[in-house]
Amino acid sequence: MKFHPRRTIRALLPPLAAGLALTALPAQTAQAASTLANGGFESDSTGSAAPAGWSEYGDTGASYTESGGHSGGYRLSHYSSSAYKVETYQYLSGLTNGNYTLTAWVRSSGGQKAAYLALRNCGSAEQRTDLPISSNGWIRIVTSVKVTNNQCTISVNSDANAGNWINVDDLTFTSGTTGTSIHGADISSLAKSEAKGGVYRTGSGTAGDALSILKSSGMNYARLKVWVNPADGFNDKAHVLATAKRVKAQGMKLLVDFHYSDTWADPGAQTKPAAWAAHTYSQLKTDVYNHTYDVLNALKAQGTTADMVQVGNEINGGMLWSEGSTDHWSQLAGLINSGYDAVKAVNSSTVVALHLAKGGDKAGTEWWFDNAVASGVKFDAIGLSYYGYWHGPLSDFQTTLDDAASRYGKPVFVAETAYPFRLDSDDSLTNQIDTTGELVSGYPATVAGQTKWMNDVASIVEAVPNGRGLGVFYWEATWTAVNGNGWDPTDAGSGNGWENQALFGYDDKALSSMTWFSHR
Repeated sequence: MKFHPRRTIRALLPPLAAGLALTALPAQTAQAASTLANGGFESDSTGSAAPAGWSEYGDTGASYTESGGHSGGYRLSHYSSSAYKVETYQYLSGLTNGNYTLTAWVRSSGGQKAAYLALRNCGSAEQRTDLPISSNGWIRIVTSVKVTNNQCTISVNSDANAGNWINVDDLTFTSGTTGTSIHGADISSLAKSEAKGGVYRTGSGTAGDALSILKSSGMNYARLKVWVNPADGFNDKAHVLATAKRVKAQGMKLLVDFHYSDTWADPGAQTKPAAWAAHTYSQLKTDVYNHTYDVLNALKAQGTTADMVQVGNEINGGMLWSEGSTDHWSQLAGLINSGYDAVKAVNSSTVVALHLAKGGDKAGTEWWFDNAVASGVKFDAIGLSYYGYWHGPLSDFQTTLDDAASRYGKPVFVAETAYPFRLDSDDSLTNQIDTTGELVSGYPATVAGQTKWMNDVASIVEAVPNGRGLGVFYWEATWTAVNGNGWDPTDAGSGNGWENQALFGYDDKALSSMTWFSHR
């Protein structure tokens, strides 16, 4: 909730020039310590303009403590009724050189030109993490740095418009490092797009290979779905094999996403392939094994072994309905384990992930995986779809992700997320997200809004404790509006309701939001 500052301290402080640039730090305090002091802001009462252990720079009246901490009684806030720039910082010296991680709990109204935590003057490149927008739930973020000069400055920064605010609390600075290994995207649409005349361009307009363009922005992992016998002939074994060669040629890793269907599988539809429709449960287990083994062994044979495999896609309600629905957990477990065994038979080091939608639904995720574990389901990692306009606030997503990693002791990742860079359509089909009322508060349907969404989701994955946050896959980077490459494989005239959430614009140029691939 938005706070209402109740203080008069600003009037007592010497005025500073509004808009003072935060490009340099003032002289460091002589009382610098080697451990973070007062990280919970509990040493002072409401209204303290310079919390014990901390210094301020810029429009210092906009930085103060007040009641309402994440834990304990107080928090640090930045706020002013007029535009402001302020930094609250603490200088540490006498540090043992090595890797350190700053952890903090934060909230933010959004709207700032910049609001971030930084580790600077540490002897290596400055590291930053932007504050995700969350006006209610607290979100934990991390920033890691390598200290090489025995010192480091911990910094909370706001470059804000009138009325913008942030809350920060419970900062810790400890040994360790963070980061994510997966900066990926689903590119299942690419082969059909190109076959139908789709073109991809660099940001400056030069036509090029979409994968090369994505790789140049930092993409390191590609996700490809596979259907059994799709009506349009795409997203089948042959096309997965062909695209996998291109993926591996770029030096990227490969995730193969088995839908076990001839068309889209998701929480609302898990339709058996037509060729398996009359098969018994026992036959379906063999079908799953043979199909999984066949595709993965062919990939291995051509030198493009899958690095990760999803056994099923968004299987909240199970898969291969009705035999494999969650009404029949023992049967669902048998089908999943049949896929798992096939993956491991081809390559024992391929990671097997199970993928649910509704990434903000902690109770539902626990219900599903508790049943899976009780039923003996085998898996190596947990993937969640998380679309903020459908699946709840970022704080709920973090709670769900952290809980899954801890409760099941497995690494976690975002199997799908996306955000629109505009709302109008580039074809005749109305987009899935096409009104401002559908957007996540604080994240506009602009390239900047798309960029911030992706960086903030990645920051939450990076903050999963014990290094269990693997990273993020964007869905769907290359699905631009191309005639004939619509959503329905049975209808060549169907449109694409997702082109406003691709990573290429309506002019086919790479969007600058691709910079999220370079997230730490």
